[in-house]
Amino acid sequence: MNVRDNVNENPNGGISHYAVNSPQPFEVPEQLLNTAKQFRESMMQYSCAIREVKTKLEVLNDELSIRNSRNPIEIIKVRLKKPASIVEKLQRRGLPVSVESMRQNLDDIAGIRVICSFVDDIYEISRMLARQDDVTIIAVKDYIRSPKENGYRSYHMILEVPVYFSNCKQQIRVEVQIRTIAMDFWASLDHQLKYKKQLDAEDAAEIGEELKKCAEIIAGTDWKMLDIRRRIEEKGGVVQR
Repeated sequence: MNVRDNVNENPNGGISHYAVNSPQPFEVPEQLLNTAKQFRESMMQYSCAIREVKTKLEVLNDELSIRNSRNPIEIIKVRLKKPASIVEKLQRRGLPVSVESMRQNLDDIAGIRVICSFVDDIYEISRMLARQDDVTIIAVKDYIRSPKENGYRSYHMILEVPVYFSNCKQQIRVEVQIRTIAMDFWASLDHQLKYKKQLDAEDAAEIGEELKKCAEIIAGTDWKMLDIRRRIEEKGGVVQR
């Protein structure tokens, strides 16, 4: 049997693959070489926590697609924070660079981004996740009702979920970001602006102002599209995907 027969490709590209018999390798930063085995084990556990939450989201999407005759979730993207980024973030905060420090202080090592069709889908998905008895909500930041200064909008949740291994159970934190397609499109462009080193300060400020205006337009469009969908449903129509 070919080894690749046991590999399920991840269509969202955040983690290259999930393999039954060959765990995803993780590069160990120089600062953590003395605890390389512990670091690799921790990263494996975060990867497994991503699978747990991703499965929960897929189950909810399947259920809601039957109940509402449409899929509220368009895309699920997953991301495991790069080891170099973990070290940089710990150093920037003046924290010890260790596996224990990483687990205690960083909530975004395991990340899932959920792209929804409409704004109300964001809140419905978040409520359903929060109601599950094995999910502990650590923190919530609603950047939809209270956008960031630059116009950024999204719904952020830090969850803690149990993951069962051969001889123990670990409670592992996962950051979940839920947003509409339009919000995600805007955030992608804003991310490019932040990391485009060739732009001088004047150009970056000008583009930032334009992006902020676009954020207001996009937000208005999101709420208008939701209103239109509800009007269609009130008339007996079904918005299908």
